[in-house]
Amino acid sequence: MPEYRRILLDGAVVETVREGEELVAGDGRRVKADDARHLPPVVPSKIVAVHLNHRSRVEEFQIKLSATPTYFHKPTSALNSHHGAIVRPEGCKWLNYEGEVAIVIGQTARNIAPADAGEYIAGYTVANDYGLHDFRDTDAGSMLRVKGSDTLCPLGPGLVTDWDFRGKYLRTYVNGELVQDGSTDEMEWDMHYLVADIARTITLYPGDVLLSGTPANSRPVQPGDVVEVEAEGLGRLTNHIVTGPTAIRGDVGAQPTESEEVRSTALGGDWEFRGIRPPKRG
Repeated sequence: MPEYRRILLDGAVVETVREGEELVAGDGRRVKADDARHLPPVVPSKIVAVHLNHRSRVEEFQIKLSATPTYFHKPTSALNSHHGAIVRPEGCKWLNYEGEVAIVIGQTARNIAPADAGEYIAGYTVANDYGLHDFRDTDAGSMLRVKGSDTLCPLGPGLVTDWDFRGKYLRTYVNGELVQDGSTDEMEWDMHYLVADIARTITLYPGDVLLSGTPANSRPVQPGDVVEVEAEGLGRLTNHIVTGPTAIRGDVGAQPTESEEVRSTALGGDWEFRGIRPPKRG
């Protein structure tokens, strides 16, 4: 399966093809993949994410899945890359990982059938749909700051074409410890369905990204943690958590909160852990 990566090489943005442990530019220049400065593998005009899709996540929250998918939007300013730093703003504490597979659109899609959706997909990459739950009380409807704050949408390492999404494992690690272990087979709605559903009313352009949902066990991470998401056949996306250089301004807008809703969502369920908190990690 071909894999394409965007990197900075000699100060310029360069498209490369992975050959083993090396990345090869169109002019023949080679760089070791581990040494390359990665960029997001695509430049989308929009990033759309499904709320709930993996059955293990639904069971964890002890809720009933809706009859059809619901979605939220992450602005492109949230984009980040393989080995990029994930910023938890000073004054916030409930930053959760969510390992996912990202669908990348290959040609303009509008009003297409699910059976034809595969023809409009360029390929897939690994994503981590981070959530800053400190703003969940104020942005519960839009999820704008929860999911759309700067750096909270790393993609990579590369774009893989000709990847069959069926029966693939999806795993997340924190500091080398396995924390999420799911499969694409537990998705209620597959990749083709999601593309066709969104394209009914929203035109999808080449490079646009759809995030397909996360398995159970999304939990908070701390500055200094290294988070890796691995999807079978797509590679491993690695990022590290840092504290932001400035605090959330207190003279404008809603402030971070630590309500029962925030804590229970960050720690794994709206009801299961209410009043019964597991030991805090880290």
